[in-house]
Amino acid sequence: MTTTLGDATVSELRESLRGTAVVPGDADYDAARAVWNGYHDKRPAIVVRCAGTADVITAVRFARSQGLEIATRGGGHSIAGFSTVDDGIVIDLSPMQGVHVNAAARTARAQGGVTWQGFDHETQAFGLAVTGGLVSSTGIGGYTLGGGLGHLARTHGLACDNLIAADVVTADGNLIRASADENADLLWALRGGGGNFGIVTSFEYQLYQHGPTIYGGPIFYPGEATEGLLALYQDWSASQPPEVNSLVALTMAPPMPFLPPEVHGKPIAIVAGCFGGAVEDGDKHYQALKDFGPPIADLIGPMPYVALQSLLDPLWGPGAGNYFRSGFFSRLGADVTEVVQSFLARRPAGVVSEYHVHHMGGAIDDVAPDATAYFGRGAPYVWNIISRWENPADAEANMAWAREFGDALEQFSTGQSYVNYIGDTGPERIRAAYPPATYARLVQVKDRYDPENVFHLNQNIVPSGT
Repeated sequence: MTTTLGDATVSELRESLRGTAVVPGDADYDAARAVWNGYHDKRPAIVVRCAGTADVITAVRFARSQGLEIATRGGGHSIAGFSTVDDGIVIDLSPMQGVHVNAAARTARAQGGVTWQGFDHETQAFGLAVTGGLVSSTGIGGYTLGGGLGHLARTHGLACDNLIAADVVTADGNLIRASADENADLLWALRGGGGNFGIVTSFEYQLYQHGPTIYGGPIFYPGEATEGLLALYQDWSASQPPEVNSLVALTMAPPMPFLPPEVHGKPIAIVAGCFGGAVEDGDKHYQALKDFGPPIADLIGPMPYVALQSLLDPLWGPGAGNYFRSGFFSRLGADVTEVVQSFLARRPAGVVSEYHVHHMGGAIDDVAPDATAYFGRGAPYVWNIISRWENPADAEANMAWAREFGDALEQFSTGQSYVNYIGDTGPERIRAAYPPATYARLVQVKDRYDPENVFHLNQNIVPSGT
């Protein structure tokens, strides 16, 4: 069924907004409905581009009065496609780009539409940072609410661990604050429970001294070095202090000028590092990786933090289809590597299909398991399969490959799931993202703040009454 809103209804809404409302037939409708993950090509009945919190409140109340399904958009990177909806309303926070840094207190308050590029730009003016996304166009919102794994996680914890307060528009169109002193149960749930409980219009973070120059960057190896590199990586990573952050990516060499032309388009392995301590101490911690190989290219060293945060941006622009499959490992090993190499050897042709391993632990595990809703502490590695394609006709083959690959890795996995790295895979996978006691507590919070499940376009926690 196609929802068509009457002209008078839309005009009345527009008059009540400081931002704009876009409907089918408007010249900017296609631009307004587009999201980063091109697999999700949906046609909302209306997109409300919110200029501030008052517009969000107005949009929620309008949606409830019109019986419209609500999708919330910040950066629009949702792998599962929750940033858009057919025939409903998209409440678009992307115009809300304000960031205020309190350098003395080492905190920052950012509006819900801010991306990591904008956030880092403001905080790095004071040499401050918090764990942020690996692609700078990622919005702070969904990323933080689902956990927030990035280059500084082992040193300073996940983004959600550093969320100290939030302003939230609830399902009844009211604005409330979640902090240690107000609605503490809601703050607990927002720290890993996703967008289930309302629309967060403002995030407040604890910051840390880091930058503007840091020690980090990638080291590139030929694909044939993968087996030896993964064996080294397990031993090396297990011995590193929390200041040492890293991930491994097995992919195809991009046509970048710092890589020899003869490897372009061929399998390569990458280790990306970020040292959370003094720049001059970085080399000694990553030396074993620098000595292995030899590498095709060694670019790890002093660099601007914002350069590291945006390093992958050219490879991950909007419009392509994307599908992820993820889980946690308690170890890496030859049996895991054998499965990985088998699937990478038959990845779909002509697309970007990758396998990532993120080293966990450190400050992530310093947080008590029940202190936040996030579930994934104690496992030393997260694995993520990424399938990405330009031609819509390639979607099913690529997703099938990723699903089969993920199924093969489950035998080595802990059973945990990272909600930011899973698609729309149904309630069983969502329940696997949380232990039973955590899930039950999330349901209690959902019952209090959204008992009718108005906000269900997310990795949904279903209220007990529905």
